[in-house]
Amino acid sequence: MRRGDPAHDRTFRAVVSRRAVLAGGGAAAAGLFVPGRRQARGAAAVGFRPVPVAEGGGPNPAISPDYRYSVLIPWGEPLVPGGPAFRHPPNAADQARQIGIGHDGMAFFPVDGSRRGLLAVNHEFGFTAHVLGKPAPESLDDVRAAQHAVGVSVVEIEEAAFGRWRTVDSRFARRVHAGTPVAFAGPAAAGPWLATPAGNPAAGTFNDCASGFTPWRTYLTCEENFNLYFGAAADAFAPDEKQALYGLHAGPSYFGWEAFDRRFDLGAREYANEANRFGWVVEIDPFDPAHTPVKRTALGRFKHEGAAVVVGRGGRVVVYMGDDEAFEHVYKFVSADDWRAMLGRGESPLDRGTLYAARFHEDGSGEWHALTAADPAVRARGLADEAEVLTFARLAARAVGATPMDRPEWTTVGPDGHVFLSLTNNRERTAPDPANPLAPNPDGHIVRWRDTDEHVGTAFSWDLFRVAEDTHGTEESFSDPDGLWADPDGRLFVETDGSQKDGLNNQLLVADTATGALRRLFTGVAGAEITGIATTPDRRTMFVNVQHPGNGDPALTNFPVETAVPDGATVPRDATVVITRRDGGIVGS
Repeated sequence: MRRGDPAHDRTFRAVVSRRAVLAGGGAAAAGLFVPGRRQARGAAAVGFRPVPVAEGGGPNPAISPDYRYSVLIPWGEPLVPGGPAFRHPPNAADQARQIGIGHDGMAFFPVDGSRRGLLAVNHEFGFTAHVLGKPAPESLDDVRAAQHAVGVSVVEIEEAAFGRWRTVDSRFARRVHAGTPVAFAGPAAAGPWLATPAGNPAAGTFNDCASGFTPWRTYLTCEENFNLYFGAAADAFAPDEKQALYGLHAGPSYFGWEAFDRRFDLGAREYANEANRFGWVVEIDPFDPAHTPVKRTALGRFKHEGAAVVVGRGGRVVVYMGDDEAFEHVYKFVSADDWRAMLGRGESPLDRGTLYAARFHEDGSGEWHALTAADPAVRARGLADEAEVLTFARLAARAVGATPMDRPEWTTVGPDGHVFLSLTNNRERTAPDPANPLAPNPDGHIVRWRDTDEHVGTAFSWDLFRVAEDTHGTEESFSDPDGLWADPDGRLFVETDGSQKDGLNNQLLVADTATGALRRLFTGVAGAEITGIATTPDRRTMFVNVQHPGNGDPALTNFPVETAVPDGATVPRDATVVITRRDGGIVGS
């Protein structure tokens, strides 16, 4: 749907009208950006020289001339100096002591201010041919190597010179992967939906996408497309409505683990409910390597993209979350009490509270609907108690009429209280709605809202921040917004994951939230997603990730080795990129 199409024009007029209502008679009065019209610029929050479109599509990364970058912890590097060195393909024993593949969400936990700290990094997935050098696993050893390549790495790093970081020997370094023992807590932990008939112990996390961190200095990793790891023969498994809603079905899985590991065989009776043990937010204490990761069931089960944590009124912890699939929903969790009081009683603030799903209205208002078995609409969908509601949160969200969105992904909270949400795309949409204004929507958009009552209320007001379609053919060109981070000065960092327009690779942009203006800070390499974002406390060092460079094909790129022309042999490796301003200033300025 393009400009000039009557459907597009009607939607655009509705968006402008709605913004006028929100702003009390004029969008400009509220500092809201209207696609297609540049507003007067406020304070120069984003002042660096951008990467031109013409330079953002090469075989190597490109960065603003005001910045520089270096590479840290590529896939297969040892967790600590002296550990097993990278070799391809990896063996299972070595991979369990090495950095995983599929670098994604992450967080920096300071140990010595902005010069040293722990970096927790998600490892979402690795294409089987990339990880194993073959199209499918051929043994249990192959499966174990792949399982050890996903999950989370915790490493200790220090600044060796400005802009150059390295890993150091550390008692905190650890891997959490698909075989690591885990625990469950919260309302669904003891429910029948997480128990297997043979009483198999809970283990593992994988397809860890975006992330979050808590005020008490723990790391939250979020399980996304877990269904891709489960498969079954057609005569051994027939999904019911709840299972089908999460993408579980008969047939071979995407990764083929079930051929050698029965835990991932949906037809294995002793492992019934194993798939229900994934799709959660997992809490990891990076400062305690003996800590058992805990899956916090009060935050619901769906394809979690991230968990943006903010402290709301009364000290209650609020977690905003997206469910990354077409026509899925936006959620928030509000803890039952002040987080300090709950911890003081020996209770996790993430184990007791209320999970909500969002409904966006045409007039720019919205409401959060509690997901509870006390709701007759929820009970009518066959969800009998809180444990079942949380385990099948997607079904509960549908029951309360939550708005189906265009792949809701990362959320982030700005310094003025606005929450930003990236909606990556939805080529399946046939009819637009105010919060999802294009049908189909191949390039995505960004929505923002402000909750009442300091994040804990059940009402909000919202608007469209940027529509990617409106940027094509300009120096602000971007598509498929994914990673987001709002800094304390009012900048919004936007990372992309998809086919960019205008010859660009995936990229990192910085937006002025007062005007919507975008500048391109960094571009990656062919086939790679730009994702994950963390900074040191002084914000003079930023960490971002280059995931699946070349989709694993050395004919497309040899990153992090930089070559003028890919040599077709040097295996590309996911890695973290360290970004600094040449003048030592705050990143994004």
